[in-house]
Amino acid sequence: MNDFSQSLKTWRMARRFSQMDLALEADISARHLSFLETGRARPSREMVMRLGEAMQLPLDARNQMLTHAGFAARFKSRDWSDAEMEPIRQALDWQLERQMPYPGLAVDRLWKIQRANATAVVLFASLGVGVGDSLLDLMMSDALPQVIENWPEVAHHVAIRLRTESAVLGGVPEFEAAVRHLSDAAPPDAPSPGPVVPTILRQGDLRLSMFATISQFGTPEDLLLDDLKIELYFPMDDATDAVFRHMAQG
Repeated sequence: MNDFSQSLKTWRMARRFSQMDLALEADISARHLSFLETGRARPSREMVMRLGEAMQLPLDARNQMLTHAGFAARFKSRDWSDAEMEPIRQALDWQLERQMPYPGLAVDRLWKIQRANATAVVLFASLGVGVGDSLLDLMMSDALPQVIENWPEVAHHVAIRLRTESAVLGGVPEFEAAVRHLSDAAPPDAPSPGPVVPTILRQGDLRLSMFATISQFGTPEDLLLDDLKIELYFPMDDATDAVFRHMAQG
């Protein structure tokens, strides 16, 4: 079994496809797929791309499968400063700016903050983090249980999100470590009475109750954009709304 064969089998199993299911999804014969997994057949470049798309693999995993099969990587990883990224930078800044006076930020694969609007800068500065810092490190610190009023519920749902993201990416050691850490928090005793589980932040007399939405680029052809997530925060009550509006004023 060669590197490509092993990678194909590992990803197929991680995605919970049987050989028959994946063959049907990729529109190939189950026999040919079996030959690819045992190394009895070698894939074309087009076949590698077809299998990666059928399994909805992250772009870096598709690159890895291509190199394992003896082909050049297909997807590039551009820098934010590249001229080609200018429309992307403008779109992201537009979205974060329109989110004002509420917090908004963009994080990379390991939850490192890449961009943040003015309210998010103030909000996260109170927790000791800023652009370039990792929210994953913050989640594993001793600080949050002291300031998040409903920490067990929040930790439980963050752990679920991390497990999901780790599975999608084929296993991320940093995520698995964070899940183990968060699992030490007591699980929620009962379902949330509301439509979402808010994060309730309390620092002295200040109490903020907020929830977040998460979005990604719909048609990424770049590794940086494939990993980027945009998190927008919204108030759960009028008091939090007023505080966010005050933060936005600087």
